[in-house]
Amino acid sequence: MGSLPISENTTMICAPLMVESAEQMVSDMDRAKAEGADIVELRLDFIRNFQPRRDLEIILKNKPLPVLIVYRPKWAGGQYEGDEQKRLEALHIAEELGADYVDFELKVASDFKEKWQMRHQSDTKFVVSHYLGGITPSIEDLNHLVARMEATGADFVKLIASVTDITEIARIFQLISHCQVPTIAYSVGERGFMSQILSPKYGVDLVYGSLAGNPDPGLPTIESLVQTYNVKHIDADTTVFGLISKPVSHSKGPLLHNPTFRYVNFNGIYVPMFVDDLKSFFCTYSRADFAGFSVGFPYKEAVTEFCDELHPPAQSIGAVNTIIRRPSDGKLIGYNTDCEASITAIEDAIKEKESSNGKTSFGSPLAGKLFVLAGAGGAGRALAFGAKSRGARIVIFDIDFDRAKSLASAVLGEARLLKDIANFRPEKGAILANATPLGMHPNTDRIPVAEETLQDYQLVFDAVYIPRKTRLLKDAEAAGAITVSGVEMFLRQAIGQFNLFTNGEAPKEFMREIVFAKF
Repeated sequence: MGSLPISENTTMICAPLMVESAEQMVSDMDRAKAEGADIVELRLDFIRNFQPRRDLEIILKNKPLPVLIVYRPKWAGGQYEGDEQKRLEALHIAEELGADYVDFELKVASDFKEKWQMRHQSDTKFVVSHYLGGITPSIEDLNHLVARMEATGADFVKLIASVTDITEIARIFQLISHCQVPTIAYSVGERGFMSQILSPKYGVDLVYGSLAGNPDPGLPTIESLVQTYNVKHIDADTTVFGLISKPVSHSKGPLLHNPTFRYVNFNGIYVPMFVDDLKSFFCTYSRADFAGFSVGFPYKEAVTEFCDELHPPAQSIGAVNTIIRRPSDGKLIGYNTDCEASITAIEDAIKEKESSNGKTSFGSPLAGKLFVLAGAGGAGRALAFGAKSRGARIVIFDIDFDRAKSLASAVLGEARLLKDIANFRPEKGAILANATPLGMHPNTDRIPVAEETLQDYQLVFDAVYIPRKTRLLKDAEAAGAITVSGVEMFLRQAIGQFNLFTNGEAPKEFMREIVFAKF
């Protein structure tokens, strides 16, 4: 049986290429190699007016990397709709011309493998693939399926799923450990993203990454596999952390946490986790090596129900942005690092401004100030409790008046509907904090308040950090207010999370350099 051309415990990065000409295939193979790919998967069914011998000769004579040839028919999720015999003949030509790997669907693999072996002996490796649509089968059914694939005499088996829930990926991870031949197994789509990153932990030697500028939903770029996730160094002992959110693709957390893990020589990986159901997620991923989580929108309040214990500030706030699995007993402990991160960012900005004007303040510069808060969700609750702890007077605006009223009651503030903020005129020197998604990419042209009121605020804070300088901050700056970006809050809360994740001290300056270089 053949083996992938790799060193032991080394993961291969494969770039799938789906372009319309053989010449473009060659060009993109060069790009893939330059970006860090080790192998390319060539989809012949995307080539227009495909001429098997001519096009394959162009491709295979000019290949800078090993190639996996795929000619996917419509019935298996591909583009090819012609004669089946001609399709199989094209795959035979690929083998004859020296393709490193040729992919056959399970439906045709057994029959064709026998004919292939009778006609020609070569070094080409035989990959048997199967695409799973809909809900991923049980682990028992998956094992039976893979046994059928292995029985074809395949050198490798490749299983592609389209999970409807992130919990289904666990079955794929479990399956990999039972396979008798080298296995490529992953899920497509945003809910399946985690499978590409974590599969090397479970023994998969090949992961897929797209070319820069050619995004594929649910597929990481080659660059991110190399630079952000460093997949070639993920192993069975790698500890898993991730962001629980919905959606999750916008997250910058992996850009910060993963390089910092490497900087302090901590064998950990931080991945986005698109979660639909918190209960099933925590029941499924209950192993010790899923050691901690960041919690994002819309789960910061709801997730408290699934924590075994809450750190006192998180208990008071009623929102959690960090969960740690306690090593001694596996219990989930909820923390809130948003509160101090946001309030200290606001305080420090005011102190810095006052210091530049020759003014020295004692105590919190928020004491006695009117603190106008837009949004009463998880981030809003952290800001409200932080402002209360500093002695501010708080007025809370939210689209859900009952939610605003509940939070206002907890912080001795005032509640109003979000739509009323447009006509709200604060007293001079007030603080404005936006904890709504307004202004977040891609809806970057919206702000929660009337532009003419910005001149009344001493400082404007925006929890949105994509883009780094939101329209709200630009307008506030133009009106003469001090501005604080959500990037600053993001950095500070991430430092708190990193300390909890690693039970160590985060390298603050290193993390600050990353944030302000990449965000």
